[in-house]
Amino acid sequence: MATLEDIGVSALINILSAFAFLLAFAVLRIQPVNDRVYFSKWYLSGSRRSPRHSGNTIGKFVNLNFWTYLGFLNWMPGALKMSQSKLIEHAGLDSAVYLRIYLLGLKIFAPMTILSILILVPVNVSSSTLNFLKRELVVSDIDRISISNVSPGSQRFWFHLSLAYLYTLWTCYMLYKEYNTIAFMRLHYLASQHRRVDQFTVSVKNIPIASGHTISETVDHFFRTNHPNHYIGHQVVYNGNKFARLVRKKERLRNWLDYYQLKYERHPEKKRPTTRRGFFGLCGERVDSIDYYTQRINVLEKRIQSERQKILNDSKGALPVAFVSFDSRWGAAVCAQTQQSKNPTLWLTDWAPEPRDVYWQNLAIPFVSLTIRRLIITVSVFLLVFFYMIPIAFVQSLANLEGLERVAPFLRTVIELKFIKSFLQGFLPGLTLKVFLYFLPALLMVMSKVEGHLSLSKLERKTAEKYYYFMLVNVFLGSIVTGTAFEQLHSFLHQSPTQIPRTIGVSIPMKATFFVTYIMVDGWAGIAGEILRLKPLVIFHLKNMFLVKTERDRENAMDPGSIELSNSLPTLQLYFLLGLVYAVVTPILLPFILVFFGFAYLVYRHQIINVYNQEYESVAAFWPHVHGRIIASLLISQFLLLGLLSTKKAADSTPLLIVLPVLTIWFHKYCKSRFEPAFRKYPLEEAMARDTMERAEEPNLNLMAYLADAYLHPIFQSFDDVEMGEVRVDKNLTDIASPIDSELSSPSPLHYVYSYEVEP
Repeated sequence: MATLEDIGVSALINILSAFAFLLAFAVLRIQPVNDRVYFSKWYLSGSRRSPRHSGNTIGKFVNLNFWTYLGFLNWMPGALKMSQSKLIEHAGLDSAVYLRIYLLGLKIFAPMTILSILILVPVNVSSSTLNFLKRELVVSDIDRISISNVSPGSQRFWFHLSLAYLYTLWTCYMLYKEYNTIAFMRLHYLASQHRRVDQFTVSVKNIPIASGHTISETVDHFFRTNHPNHYIGHQVVYNGNKFARLVRKKERLRNWLDYYQLKYERHPEKKRPTTRRGFFGLCGERVDSIDYYTQRINVLEKRIQSERQKILNDSKGALPVAFVSFDSRWGAAVCAQTQQSKNPTLWLTDWAPEPRDVYWQNLAIPFVSLTIRRLIITVSVFLLVFFYMIPIAFVQSLANLEGLERVAPFLRTVIELKFIKSFLQGFLPGLTLKVFLYFLPALLMVMSKVEGHLSLSKLERKTAEKYYYFMLVNVFLGSIVTGTAFEQLHSFLHQSPTQIPRTIGVSIPMKATFFVTYIMVDGWAGIAGEILRLKPLVIFHLKNMFLVKTERDRENAMDPGSIELSNSLPTLQLYFLLGLVYAVVTPILLPFILVFFGFAYLVYRHQIINVYNQEYESVAAFWPHVHGRIIASLLISQFLLLGLLSTKKAADSTPLLIVLPVLTIWFHKYCKSRFEPAFRKYPLEEAMARDTMERAEEPNLNLMAYLADAYLHPIFQSFDDVEMGEVRVDKNLTDIASPIDSELSSPSPLHYVYSYEVEP
């Protein structure tokens, strides 16, 4: 069990680590050679020019202006200057709502921290139960300020009960306000932004194959018959995965050709560059590089032409999936939100994700295999969660050295050294758990892709869902259960079975010390490491040193990354869970959580403004999931407190806690019915109003031309050697030119006008 001294050692290590990361960031960010790493978003938007284009030779790499080093913390106020409306215009609504989750954490836990420290800490400390149990249990000074220190049957539990009610009401009130605000922001964003192709487009899956007709003919006939007044065309989806691989290979060869051509043009007096034909140019016959890559590109071009014709001419190349376009938002809303066929498994319609959000590889997955895939992944996730308990148990053994000493006394001589003991208990457990979790989100993302979801936003939400359950079972419940088992093993073996529930009830609050160390490692030093971007920085310079051959390569080497909701949302939800569970049980946890929310808000705001480039805009579609999991955390905290007080002989107060879960579930159902439709459906009233206003403002709008090429596979749109007319051969809009201002043709994310402020 970690002591106050161990927590102090951990805090010192993590604070020093965070300070070192921030200091290194402050120095590295002002170096010209690192400018593309720390200001990626501005380069992508075209509003920033590299400082290396000017100055002397040394000045192109190192900042020689001494005075700029004195303002090494000016990024902090800079991150707060941009207003919310400007932030939404700059980075999108997803980013703004993501930041509001951190503000929500501050709003919820700041009053809780003050009340708990002023009321519960004195109540707990003034009791002395653990003084009588220290011979039976492993306890520390931190446990003496927790609910474990209150004697069974004490009237002091009325303080805990009253604050449990107050905290539940406060959390629900803040959640209601936030849900209302974000729902309004979403509707206002949709109403005020410029026209988007996904507002007029519906995705259709599981299209039945009619004998003697192509999928395109079947789709056209069905929608002309059932939506005759608003249907204007469709885009059949082709299986272009192999074609995409060939085009990407051609692009890599073209980069090499550009490199050798530039190299020769810069020094024409020298011999033409040569390379070897063998493995990665390391072996084989030496040949002229320019001729060699030109020949390889020509051969590959023939394969690309053949594959393109195969896709277009083979009836099996078209998938039973289509993007159907309508002449109004109202028509698209009616189609997307209604059942199309008597058989509910056919003609499945839904709102089309925006073109950037489509995960094209999964469109080729047959519909019949999706159920089997999802069953396999569900079983796999269960097994992964189960077997991950083994390393979690090992981590907990490091966190409870005293309990382990009693079971294995031969380890005592190794771990009794003061500093080593403090390091092992106060810092290493949280760090080890962080390492165990590092590769997990990537693995869960692969599993979600295997499930066959059709949009990047849904892939991230499904991955976040898996990761949340993993964090709940392994990090939270697993840490409590395995930690208790190691810590109290000696006590369990030497007491009657009737006393075990009492021991567990007392022991659950004691795990707060482990979570404190985890919060400091993950939420303090980890967040500081996020702003440093050490991994992208190293990779960028390695690519520049060994792989960058052209200016296009330099742009590709600049990896801005994104928020990565699949990873960050479950972590956020874990902090909400810890705060709500321990607010009444062990209040000492709350200040550490407050520091995390405040520090993370500052860091991620800076990253969203200057670095991250979100791949898509889901218009805050993830918020209902966040709300639901905070509600789940509230319910878990209530049931755990109910179970804990039941071991404390608080017969008068414990039954009153049963009301809290009932009220919380009722509140969740109310919010779900009141606000969630704004995230799932598009009101027909709003759709009609937007259509009417648009017709009045732009009576000559050619909507068919606007939608013509919006949902072509991006591979077909990104290369000059692909004839767009051939790809659109099965589309109802074949004779219409692609609009110049097509949203998908823009190389950078869209920016929308957003002209109002919401209270932060």
